[in-house]
Amino acid sequence: MGYRIGVDIGGTFTDFCAFDESSGAVHTLKVLSTPDEPGAEVVAGLAALRDRYGIQPGDVSYFTHGTTVGVNTVIQRKGANLCLFTTKNFEDVLEVARLKMPDPYDLFSRRPVPLVTKEKVFQIGGRILADGSEDEPVDEASVRAAIAGVRDVGGDAIVVALLHAYRNGAHEKKVRDIVNAEAPDLDVICTSEVWPVIREYERTVTAVVAGYVQPRVANYLTALEQSLAGAGVSATPMITKSNGGVMSAMLGKTQCAQMLLSGTAAGVIGASYVARMTGDGNTMSIDIGGTSADVAFIRDGAPQYGIGEMIGEFPIFIPTVSVTSIGEGGGSIAWVDAQGVLKVGPESAGSNPGPACYGRGGTRPTITDAFCVCGFLGETELGYSAVDIDRDRARTAVGEIAAQLGLGLEETAEAIIKVAVSGMYLEVSKLVSRYGIDPREFTLQAFGGAGPMLSCFVARELGMTRVAVPTTPGVLSAFGGLIADIKNDFISTAYCDLDTAAQTMRDGYADLRRRAIAWLREEQDFEGEGTLLYTADMRYRGQSFEIETVLEADWIDKGNLRSVADAFHAEHARVYGHADEEAAIQVINLRLVIVGAAPKPELRELAADEAPPAPKGAVDVFYDGAAHSAALYDRAALLAGQVIEGPAVIQQDDCTTCILGGFKAEVDAYGNILLNG
Repeated sequence: MGYRIGVDIGGTFTDFCAFDESSGAVHTLKVLSTPDEPGAEVVAGLAALRDRYGIQPGDVSYFTHGTTVGVNTVIQRKGANLCLFTTKNFEDVLEVARLKMPDPYDLFSRRPVPLVTKEKVFQIGGRILADGSEDEPVDEASVRAAIAGVRDVGGDAIVVALLHAYRNGAHEKKVRDIVNAEAPDLDVICTSEVWPVIREYERTVTAVVAGYVQPRVANYLTALEQSLAGAGVSATPMITKSNGGVMSAMLGKTQCAQMLLSGTAAGVIGASYVARMTGDGNTMSIDIGGTSADVAFIRDGAPQYGIGEMIGEFPIFIPTVSVTSIGEGGGSIAWVDAQGVLKVGPESAGSNPGPACYGRGGTRPTITDAFCVCGFLGETELGYSAVDIDRDRARTAVGEIAAQLGLGLEETAEAIIKVAVSGMYLEVSKLVSRYGIDPREFTLQAFGGAGPMLSCFVARELGMTRVAVPTTPGVLSAFGGLIADIKNDFISTAYCDLDTAAQTMRDGYADLRRRAIAWLREEQDFEGEGTLLYTADMRYRGQSFEIETVLEADWIDKGNLRSVADAFHAEHARVYGHADEEAAIQVINLRLVIVGAAPKPELRELAADEAPPAPKGAVDVFYDGAAHSAALYDRAALLAGQVIEGPAVIQQDDCTTCILGGFKAEVDAYGNILLNG
């Protein structure tokens, strides 16, 4: 027995959540991130856990963390000097893509420049046919010519993406063998081993993104392992995955496609746990940190999954928790453009220098500074005493914008908040239109360091009347990583008609089961029971795209194709509102998920008291164009059943909750704050 520790490394703060396996207690902490020194924030956090809670590094039995290093590498375009090998005459695969506008709401949007530009794409002779048979063998001379081309452009890694490799990856492996023999210093990635899914562009772009970030991710994980070992942590480090599970950090060095949305997925897992706890099955979670706001939808207490999620400007087609990132967070910088229009973001002050009110050298105004000027911040330290709020610096920074706009100081600060909220409203509106939902039917669960601060403003803008603020909202992503299960996805392409698919499905799923169990037992050293989840990508003959349909193992083993068909018809009707039970069905991909359940903490109930809580004071706040007096509360002193009328400010170590007038807050049995407006 020891401590299970979850860590979430953000752009401004690094969050820690420690679960005592013997007592069931949960301890939390924040330290400032050190993006220029990977691993240093983890060492600093472990030292702070020792000093604050007496947790020794040797007591850590389990360590997992989430990171944004992969997605940041793509956004910043600081990845490998990558080259691409394609089948002859298919070298435009990344350029052509799917010929779609990147943003259907912007007529002037342009597709991004590919991560591998045209001069770094080389053709390979040979051909595998759609049924997996060989039409022409690999032209070894073309491979050697391509290697020479890689040398000419200074490439240091190669992605091999050949036609129909999802059916038969032999040609890709042959090319890799030749490269390893001729140029062993070049890293080679085969699309058939990254994610062997049908459709050339989808398979290629997923492997390209993975190859682009792999060197930086591998270096980061190596530095993390060394830092943990140096600090005295003997537990094997784990890393959260895009699908909401975890895997060993060692595997992350070579399977980095699986962890590109590591940090954001963990937050949704934590939010799902809270949603089930509060009884809010349908929840919209919003994780607002220093740099961005991540939005996800939770239905019936479970996160939603999808493919084609964006990593920067590029999609990846592995299963991921469905999260949409908005480029606005507590550290987003306010500025005035050449036309005199107030803008907020996407540039962020980060952790260094941070918002002006942090007193770390920042001089440009941020959303956090605006809240400080409006009186919501500054009564106590933030981030577990990592930051002491300096109101005068915030007022000076916002004052520069006020002078440009010709407005008063508080009016300018409120304008910054309104612009930020309107930006979030715009992006969330696109999202709800995509999913066809009404946000008013959902509870807004706000977390992250800036989430509870902005929650009432965002809810009011979206017409949402119920808001949930978790007990430790500032470190919920770290908590999500802590409780995440060991999980992996496996896929194989069937591409056959359902009425003749019985044996194909039996054989295909048998192979997937073998691979999944080997992964869980041998690669993850998991000794508990694993759960297998079966799905298949299916469509009516003639349709262009598939629907993932949940299946039962018994149907597959017994060849019960009628039940498989019924499940698909039902799912098609759910998604599109209709089904054609007479139409022929095709099975495109077989999918299998294996899950090794992680222990979940039993959270303690608070003592109850229906008497109104006693405020520790009052603060003057400014919103809706006027000054208001708001009661100030210490969250640690609140008890279950207590009710707070807005306007009010609730302070705690990891964040500040701002309650506007018209909202009433009630503390539930576990300390979550439930707001109704």
